[in-house]
Amino acid sequence: MSKKTLNNLSIIIPFYNESKRTKKTFEIIKKFIKKNKINIEIIFVNDGSTDDSANLVKEFLLRIRNKRIKHKLVSYKKNIGKGYAVIQGIRKSTYPWILTCDFDMSVLPSTYTDWLAKNYIVKKNCAYFASRNLKKSKIKTLWIRKFYGLFFKLLIKFFFNIRLTDTQCGYKLYNSSYIKKIIPKLKSYCYVHDVEIIIHLMNKNIEIKELPIKWIHREGSKISLFRDPINMIFDLIKIKISF
Repeated sequence: MSKKTLNNLSIIIPFYNESKRTKKTFEIIKKFIKKNKINIEIIFVNDGSTDDSANLVKEFLLRIRNKRIKHKLVSYKKNIGKGYAVIQGIRKSTYPWILTCDFDMSVLPSTYTDWLAKNYIVKKNCAYFASRNLKKSKIKTLWIRKFYGLFFKLLIKFFFNIRLTDTQCGYKLYNSSYIKKIIPKLKSYCYVHDVEIIIHLMNKNIEIKELPIKWIHREGSKISLFRDPINMIFDLIKIKISF
């Protein structure tokens, strides 16, 4: 595989009402841009935010002065779900490799260049998933999140025989050659869209390789540790029925 294509990366960053966390996120992105020499396309997707976060993102993008960096803000009025935001970002991307990244930067964007340096990314016809459950991963999180992560892992193994160690980490790398053919088929617009993508990848015989990361819990998560797991179970049932 040509190393040249690996130096052209689209980063999809969905967000909803993140005005309180923009400062730290922008600092991380600026540092990543400064330290790396690859061509980057940053695509923020505003999933119907009702606060000032979309304006803050727009102002941040206007301040970027770097020929290697392309950027855009995709925005719509109704809050639909993270999955829908990821789909819209992928549709707008133009580079061969597409990285999805959570707004809180719990996994740093520089992880991608770490993966390159360690020669982890070697196949075009492969999806690369960050996993918090590998031995080499370094994780700082709450015990309750670990519990729900294990619970969800057992659920998807039961429903779909998916044996990945971590399906829900938002840091995932796809090649545009297959992911752009998959996203029009997706029906899940919430957090479990990852599971539906995995099923389509498996059906297309696209290899999924899990890679180690450093992951830090950030305050201000939009996920409800009590309400969302229940919703996820119902969404998994819907996916099971559709397949």
